[in-house]
Amino acid sequence: MSRRVILVTGGAGFIGSNIVAKLCEDDGLDVVVCDWLGEASENKWKNLAKSPIADFVAPEDLFDWLAERGDEVELVIHMGAISSTTEPDADLIVQSNFVLSRELWRWCAQHRRRLIYASSAATYGDGLQGFDGKDDLESLKALRPLNAYGWSKALFDIYAVREAARGHAPTQWVGLKFFNVYGPNEDHKAGMKSVVCQIWPKVAAGEGVRLFKSHHPDYEDGGQLRDFVYVRDVADVVAWLAKSPHVNGVYNLGSGKARSFKALAEATFRAVGREPDIDYFDMPEVLRGKYQYFTQADMSRLRAAGYNAPMTALEDGVEDYVAGFLNTDDPYR
Repeated sequence: MSRRVILVTGGAGFIGSNIVAKLCEDDGLDVVVCDWLGEASENKWKNLAKSPIADFVAPEDLFDWLAERGDEVELVIHMGAISSTTEPDADLIVQSNFVLSRELWRWCAQHRRRLIYASSAATYGDGLQGFDGKDDLESLKALRPLNAYGWSKALFDIYAVREAARGHAPTQWVGLKFFNVYGPNEDHKAGMKSVVCQIWPKVAAGEGVRLFKSHHPDYEDGGQLRDFVYVRDVADVVAWLAKSPHVNGVYNLGSGKARSFKALAEATFRAVGREPDIDYFDMPEVLRGKYQYFTQADMSRLRAAGYNAPMTALEDGVEDYVAGFLNTDDPYR
């Protein structure tokens, strides 16, 4: 039997490691991870400790590895990126999020391989144009992200659509606009962790938590709305796409339902049987002009493409995350 190899860049990260764990459930797959792990004390390696990966590649060695082993690869799942929306180095962002993605696209197109890559809901900017998930060139060009991270993701979406229209595309190509993902294996993300993960230590210690006040007249404190999507759902969608080579394009990936940060915090308290204890503080000035007060994924295009599994409700996802991971001795998937 020939080997079936899937390469996951950023595979030790939050979303990437959950995708790796899902793919490793299939004993017929060899899953190869490309990433950096950092200091052992940072515990990022634990994101992979339960997944029987077939190989590990440092990012600086990626294209040498592809030159040697690329004939075995059927699919590249590209999750590697600078994921901080507050990263100040725009040159680093564009090199990591656009240039590397472009080179992987070109490799996949040249070698007739498939590519699934991470886009972001940050491409929608303030959301005034909606979150309809259209991936025609004019719709993508009309978006106005609020930060360099969102711009880098939007830039590659446009590149992908243009190249596909010119006939220079991988045999399958899919971009996924991730909304607010939460779940296990995100502890290494520091300030970019989900609110559930950030407030958990205080909830577990019996203390109260603090959320941003609203600085928008249409939203109460804690009433800022996001589309929170459980990372298991994200991994399930990617696994489905890995088995659906006919699906191409850029798609939203969220729960399809906006919920408030207050509701998210309340669900965290109730997952351990506590009544919510929430206070509010001023949002830093540097964030106020770049803050999204509402996001909600229109999932109709992904549904029309054939994905029909239900998305996890917020309270169910938070309960699973807390009971199955955060409130255990081993919080890794």
